[in-house]
Amino acid sequence: MSRMSRLLSVLLVFGLAACATPPEPQLGPDGKPLPRRYQIGIGETSRIQFRMLDSVNALREAAGAAPVEFDSRLNAAAATHARDMAVQNRPWHFGSDGSSPIDRVRRVGYGGRLLGENISETYETELETLAAWMQEPATRDLIVDPRARDMGFSWHQESNGKIWWTLVMGTEELAAQNPASSLVSDVTAALDESDS
Repeated sequence: MSRMSRLLSVLLVFGLAACATPPEPQLGPDGKPLPRRYQIGIGETSRIQFRMLDSVNALREAAGAAPVEFDSRLNAAAATHARDMAVQNRPWHFGSDGSSPIDRVRRVGYGGRLLGENISETYETELETLAAWMQEPATRDLIVDPRARDMGFSWHQESNGKIWWTLVMGTEELAAQNPASSLVSDVTAALDESDS
């Protein structure tokens, strides 16, 4: 079989596959489609994190805010909290040891000002989760906060497919200008407003 014949055969197979009707989604008792398992594979961390960073920065640009960059310390704080939420089996902003988001970013050595933390317990992709965060005023405001310069983002996926997402925003620039008491009141207010 010549190379041209093999190429045409492959193209024909892909063409037929594209014409196939996708399976109907399974519906739950409420009539809504049941969630499909979004399995995050080994080695996909960078791809998922940078897709989220690009998406957040596109939303920030549309809102007139400067882009953010990943901060490895905030990524570490986000990863720690995502795993801890799974251990606790509840989405909330406090660690099993009673730690707050402020405690977690200090533990990893972040010297900047924490602006807030978005969390989610879902079977959805990172972009579906971002879209849900953009629907709620408190979580949307954190994502497009013009003061933000640093972002941390991570997750923990359970064997059943459930994903615990954590996004943390901060700014190094304001660290020396804002006393800790101001930081505590800002984050507490953000946590009180947030559903997720």
